[in-house]
Amino acid sequence: MAVADELEQLAVIHDPLTEQAFHIEQHGVDFIPESERWARPRDIFGMWAGASVQIEYFIYGCILMTFGFTFYQALSIIIVGNISFLLLGVCSLQGPQTGTTVFAINRAPFGPNGGRPISFFNWITQIGFEVEGLILIVGAGLVLIVKAGFGYGTPAKVILVLVAVVIQGILPFLGHSTIVKTLRVLILPFLALFAVLLGFSVQHAHLSGGHAADWQTYMEGIAFTIALSGLGWTECGNDYTRYCRRDASKSGIVWWVFLGTALPEILIMTLGAVVATFIVGIGQGAGGFLPLAHTTTIPSWFVVVFMIFAALQLFCINSLDMYSSGVTLQALGVPIKRDMAVVVDCILALGVTMYAVLDASFKTYLGDFVDIVIVWIAPWCAIFLVDWILRRYRYAPTELQKTGRDSLYWRSGGVFWPAWIAQIVGMFASISGLAATFHLPTWLNELTYHTRDSAGYGADFSVFLGMGVAAAVYLALGFRGVRTQARAQDELLEAEGLLA
Repeated sequence: MAVADELEQLAVIHDPLTEQAFHIEQHGVDFIPESERWARPRDIFGMWAGASVQIEYFIYGCILMTFGFTFYQALSIIIVGNISFLLLGVCSLQGPQTGTTVFAINRAPFGPNGGRPISFFNWITQIGFEVEGLILIVGAGLVLIVKAGFGYGTPAKVILVLVAVVIQGILPFLGHSTIVKTLRVLILPFLALFAVLLGFSVQHAHLSGGHAADWQTYMEGIAFTIALSGLGWTECGNDYTRYCRRDASKSGIVWWVFLGTALPEILIMTLGAVVATFIVGIGQGAGGFLPLAHTTTIPSWFVVVFMIFAALQLFCINSLDMYSSGVTLQALGVPIKRDMAVVVDCILALGVTMYAVLDASFKTYLGDFVDIVIVWIAPWCAIFLVDWILRRYRYAPTELQKTGRDSLYWRSGGVFWPAWIAQIVGMFASISGLAATFHLPTWLNELTYHTRDSAGYGADFSVFLGMGVAAAVYLALGFRGVRTQARAQDELLEAEGLLA
């Protein structure tokens, strides 16, 4: 069917978001036809705003203060780090043109087989984010138990984990439209809750004083914030913008995504930093929330309401991770429907969450997880964007759906080796500049060891080294091959009437 005919059909569809919500979605990594693309750039804003006006970023702001920053140092890090959401905006521009998910698109730079290990990295990362949300859900449950006047032990934690895992699996079954609709509904209640919390905090906050952290620690805070904001979401952007029409405004997508993410997260992380100046320990220990159970500076009734809404919202945020996880598992080549992938995720998240809640603190888990995220996503993101630019911002959608030798993107054995060489070198460069929370040998973490301060802490350049080195290596090794393939792409697109 011609593109013009499909666009004409699209014009007569009546509120498809409402029609599709609360039905089990069957789409996976397959191509989304124009007739089913209901979203506009501002609809993507609504989804990301719902994902950003949330409790996790409040916790991140609290944890940032445990690095030893003054409030104003933390504020500057929050602002600078969240500018990285421009990366998410740019990494959301490929979906409308290709009509498919991030890791189906990733078959172009890495090859159908070469992209499978990257998809595996992302699958593990999404499970890690799911576990983070589950830990906080359990933490909210523990606060409610204390506020009800009861004690808790290991049995209570186990029950909370089991119940949380069962509940969190429901929403992802219903798919993208349901997630968007639910997250939109939660924006206003949480804006109100955060505004009330700010009102309680103003009279107790201590925003001045303290000793400023050194530049090495400052760089570690920058890496922490970038990884948990824009960079950490880049591998999910196109999973949602594939529901936008091919002719959707590129600048509109970038700015609506940025407005829906960076601005609310700057405000909410800042609120977390403010609260951390007078309530010590939020984000640490089992579940992360326990200091709120014992504080006298915030009324008990509000803490109870806050925790109930936090748990509800965390379930919805986890649905985003599980949705992207499911389509990533399909891109990995596992013959499984997206809804059944949710079941697999729930089982794995159950085991990891049980360990984290019973044997580790939330801050320790988050620190180690952030290191892993940076090491693979920073170089991958650079390769993905450089490849897209070399192809003049387009791919052949029909070829992205092919995983065999008949695919334009097959290359040598289904692998484009310049991309994998750049990925490996970029990962090594990222590790060399990582201020790791786990022990690394000197030869692997060279740059950090040579920028140590008097206390033995090194600066963190992991994000910048990972992206910069990977981009340079991919340009050097892949330029000619990618440009040659781009010309073949354009011939196919022209023959299909899709070359703008």
